[in-house]
Amino acid sequence: MAEKILELENVKTHFPVYSGFILKHQTGTVKAVDGVNLHLEKGEALGLVGESGCGKSTLARSITQLIPPTDGVIQFKDKTLNDLSSEQLKKVRTDLQMIFQDPYASLNPRMTVFDTLAEPLIAHNRTKRKNTSQEVSTLMEKVGLSPRLMRKYPHEFSGGQRQRIAIARALALNPSIIVADEPVSALDVSIQAQILNLLSKLRKEFDLSIIFIAHDLSVVKHISDRIAVMYLGKIVEIGDAIDIIENPRHPYTQALVSAIPVPDPEREKARKRTVLLGDPPSPINPPSGCSFHPRCLYATEECAKITPALAPTGKNHSAACIRIDEIGNPSAP
Repeated sequence: MAEKILELENVKTHFPVYSGFILKHQTGTVKAVDGVNLHLEKGEALGLVGESGCGKSTLARSITQLIPPTDGVIQFKDKTLNDLSSEQLKKVRTDLQMIFQDPYASLNPRMTVFDTLAEPLIAHNRTKRKNTSQEVSTLMEKVGLSPRLMRKYPHEFSGGQRQRIAIARALALNPSIIVADEPVSALDVSIQAQILNLLSKLRKEFDLSIIFIAHDLSVVKHISDRIAVMYLGKIVEIGDAIDIIENPRHPYTQALVSAIPVPDPEREKARKRTVLLGDPPSPINPPSGCSFHPRCLYATEECAKITPALAPTGKNHSAACIRIDEIGNPSAP
């Protein structure tokens, strides 16, 4: 058994909804993350996929405690993150870093690359000031940037270069885990491939564990050992990456897989597409029973009454659907 470095138990992150201008009162709750059970093994890359609004980014921020979860337990190594004070959390965050979706928004436009990369090293006493320039140069070289660019500002770089700077900043304190929140979604396709290859290389070099968040399964499958599929705040399927792509069991996962283009025109033409009905429901008022049933092609009256739990469907593969045994794989060629 591989060592579990991060474990989530029934994690919920809810946001109250208020009405009124002067006399505010709560009228509802946005259930962004609603009972997630998940673990990350040492050295593993776990892909987290789902439509926009399913709660992926909120879960990422709950893991890093940028948004404290409403309920549940997040265990990182031997520490329960929910129970830590601000000072204790500051120390833990050196080992748990995040890469954000928009590198331009996450980098301070008033700080040079040198200042951006030197700040965590100095703040956490990881270097002497006389060695800072060398440390920053090394970090830049690790992510494929020339050290001669360290005195430039973020606006002087391309989108791909800015994301490399963000990756270098995440690596500065030599963390165990990096949570990458859609790090390539704002980049051109050719640049996406470069960033994915860079993350794969750095993962092996630094023995990193990575949670890689995206809405595109074709991107996630290239970097992930396992894939978790999220829908309306819940994990609906999880398993080995190859198994999820080749043998999706949940109807929602089947729809995501069927949307991945196949580079063979004949196979693409012969393949059956799974088209979802309607739009995702509101997390303020999620459907009863299985949250996916209003859009599911296989839904029955029973699906609206029973909330399915993740159950094994094969080796290292689980899905949350009461009709798993009756559903084939329409996305297969």
